Amino acid sequence: MPRFEGIFGARKPLIAMCHLAALPGRPNHDAAAGMEEVYRRARQDVHALQRCGVDAILFCNEHDLPYSLGVGVEVAAAEAAVIGRLVSELTVPFGVDLLWDPAAALAVARATGASFVREVFTGVFETDMGLMAPDFGSLAAYRHAIAADDVAIFTNITPEFSRSVSGRPVADRARGASFLGADAILISGPQAGMSVDATDLAEASRAAPGTKVIANTGVSRDNVHDLLAVADGVIVGTSLKVEGNTWNPVDPARAEEMVELVHAAQKA
Repeated sequence: MPRFEGIFGARKPLIAMCHLAALPGRPNHDAAAGMEEVYRRARQDVHALQRCGVDAILFCNEHDLPYSLGVGVEVAAAEAAVIGRLVSELTVPFGVDLLWDPAAALAVARATGASFVREVFTGVFETDMGLMAPDFGSLAAYRHAIAADDVAIFTNITPEFSRSVSGRPVADRARGASFLGADAILISGPQAGMSVDATDLAEASRAAPGTKVIANTGVSRDNVHDLLAVADGVIVGTSLKVEGNTWNPVDPARAEEMVELVHAAQKA
């Protein structure tokens, strides 16, 4: 918890997504436009989000469909290169997500000076990408080995496109993640843009009262008030985009409205 509290300057922070265009090595990468276009689009979204007043930004290779349980070195290098070019222009804390590779995310976070990573660090899940079984102990040791102990771990205990192999209740998974040392617990819906189950949020919060619980997907202007009545923060991507489409650029009007709604909840 101290690590989480030290990152954000706001109570119940709004963490906004910067979805990078598809990176080299992935099927959707535009080789003709190259890395300069990936950077241009990311920079445009970052500046729009910062002008609107978000509390933090989370960089993610969202466009790298189909996702993999381990990214290539070219993907990690490309994401690090884009973030590295943007660091001097960032005015808010930032995090790193590399779907679905926690070690790569930690490495990029260390290289770029990120404050946190978002990945799956605990549990075993049957997913559309295959069997996901992270080894939190080895990952924590790796974080220490690369001198990234100050990078907070946000672990998704209800990952998208998946189900728990054990069928353990959300409360048990939250309690376990907290005991093992996660800095924040994330609750997700079935996929990006789909709302979390408020019951899951409440169960996780009750089971792990000493660890922050964050709504990770599907946060919208219609549900953000209710979600923040339970959650300790929100991660928002799709709702901030033009026409509410995950793959579109940030819409400043949508982002400003979300910032106003979250700031109102922060003061409540």
